Amino acid sequence: MELRHLQHFVAVAEDQHFTRAAERLMVSQSGLSASIRALERELRAPLFVRTTRRVTLTEAGRALLAEAERILAQVRSAHEAVAAVQGVLRGTLALGTEQCIAGVHVARLLAAFRGRHPDVEIRLRQAGSLALAEEVAAGRLDLAFAYRTQDDSDQLRSVALTSEPMTVLCHPSHRLASAAAVLAPDDLAGEVFVDFHPDWGPRRTTDAAFTAAGVRRTVALEVNDVHSLLDLVDENLGIAVVPRHFRHKRPSLTALPLKGAGATEYETVALLPPDRATSPAARALVTLLETGDLAPPPEGAQPS
Repeated sequence: MELRHLQHFVAVAEDQHFTRAAERLMVSQSGLSASIRALERELRAPLFVRTTRRVTLTEAGRALLAEAERILAQVRSAHEAVAAVQGVLRGTLALGTEQCIAGVHVARLLAAFRGRHPDVEIRLRQAGSLALAEEVAAGRLDLAFAYRTQDDSDQLRSVALTSEPMTVLCHPSHRLASAAAVLAPDDLAGEVFVDFHPDWGPRRTTDAAFTAAGVRRTVALEVNDVHSLLDLVDENLGIAVVPRHFRHKRPSLTALPLKGAGATEYETVALLPPDRATSPAARALVTLLETGDLAPPPEGAQPS
């Protein structure tokens, strides 16, 4: 089995189209088709169901995809490790993050990283914590800044960033704005909620808090970005339970602490693969984060 066969297979799986995959790989379509056929012969199983419009993975193809992505990620890490030993950090840093994550200023961190390692290509993806955890475990991301969704495993480990309590945001004219200074989940029964999709960290934290309190709630307005959530609350279309630092993004809203949620605080972490599979670029980024040295490198300093 050749690495190029796996690279071709992953490209077709991602694009669900031979022509688009061939264009992206800059190979002929006939050559790409021959590569996939060779892989299917070796594995003695069809990997794709082909139609005139697109191709989809067979059950065997789905099983191979996860392993192929992991193998290619390990090969990339091996190349980058050798380059790092030679004193040059290069390759790709694939980073994932939730929006407005606490404990790290992502743009500032990446700017400091690029100033020190200009030969590393940075790729950034925003998504919910569950999706990010899956992509780090599969080798598609080198690391991710996310909500702690699970304990460390043989595919995933975490480095703590910060934790903070959850806060209720509402419109100043809402009845809760003049209520007690501290609210409990019971006080919010029957309210209309604005919240994120279920795989986002703040949504999972809030769901856990209300489940622990035995209070049912209905999310009537579901969004996938912070500013849309704040806009809906600002129009008095519902209330939101969010990490405390969100209150600074819209000072016009009323922010009230939520008690009874101490066991389910919003805890953010850096998610990484096992230490042996962590890329040199990911190690360098975490080191930069831990030291907090985000100032630009001195003029004339040699980048690594």
